[in-house]
Amino acid sequence: MSRNEIQFSSEELTEQIDSFSSRGITELVVHDKKIASDREALIKLCRTIAERAGELFVSIPVEARVIDDNLIHAMQEIYCSLEIPLKASVKGSVLLFDKKLFSSKADKLNRAELVFGFDMDFAACSADTYKAFRDRLDFAVSLYPNHIDFEQLELSQKLPPSTALYSSRDIGLSRDIAFACSVFYSEGRAVPWFNSVLRALKISPSAFFADFVEWQRCNNCSIESSFNLDVTGHEDIEKMQLLFLQEKFEEKKKKELFVAVSDIVRLNGALSRALSDGQECIVETSYSPDDVFSHSAFEIQRFCDSVPMENSRTRIFLSPEGPDYRIL
Repeated sequence: MSRNEIQFSSEELTEQIDSFSSRGITELVVHDKKIASDREALIKLCRTIAERAGELFVSIPVEARVIDDNLIHAMQEIYCSLEIPLKASVKGSVLLFDKKLFSSKADKLNRAELVFGFDMDFAACSADTYKAFRDRLDFAVSLYPNHIDFEQLELSQKLPPSTALYSSRDIGLSRDIAFACSVFYSEGRAVPWFNSVLRALKISPSAFFADFVEWQRCNNCSIESSFNLDVTGHEDIEKMQLLFLQEKFEEKKKKELFVAVSDIVRLNGALSRALSDGQECIVETSYSPDDVFSHSAFEIQRFCDSVPMENSRTRIFLSPEGPDYRIL
């Protein structure tokens, strides 16, 4: 069956959904902004999909404030990703951003093991600043979203005009950092290990992405280059991740940690490709995958200090229950 992606309003979905399977439609992206803030409509949509198209993968826009236990339960019945706007607003001349709201909702979603991503922007309101954007990005990454999207990176989107608080130079830097995040974090499928790596490096997400911007420029894969993210496979991005991470750990004089980091990145990457592409492969590592996939790997320095090396060859594959591995 071919993989197709279409867009429907909630009204059109009700009329068309029964034909999806016969038409080979496996993914649906909902862009009905009205439904994002309507909890009851979202629950109804989830129930309709569960009853009539249970195999469909759905990307659903959801405002953070409407997320509650009832909506979470409905979304657990389908195969979906929540797309949550994580944006600041202005009241008077004050920039407002409710960290407590997003933290509590992300915690609920993570506990429920639901996939969610954030939609972010920069310089989109008069009180925004370059520092505030970087703070929002740091905060967003700390909540373990599956991906972070930036509408302003689309080719049809012009960069916002400069303001008294946000210079054109800083807007350009924000765009570069957003692209670096899209490549390294989102397309690089880095969520399982990214915060662990940052803790080991003792660096913030925005500073890490800013450094990756410079690496991209030097390696002809920046947003200004001919680098095309749409045709770049995950394995190629993983190679970029490993090259950059090796440089960062050498720069921080923590070269000895990179062996474990490489195992973590490559094993998790192989699992993600098994899930998304059905790809089977063999990964050679310096640590046992049983240790790499354990909770002890969340603290990389402690992991390297306490876990013995064990050269391993591991088969990564897709089983009927999901991605799995077997030590050879």
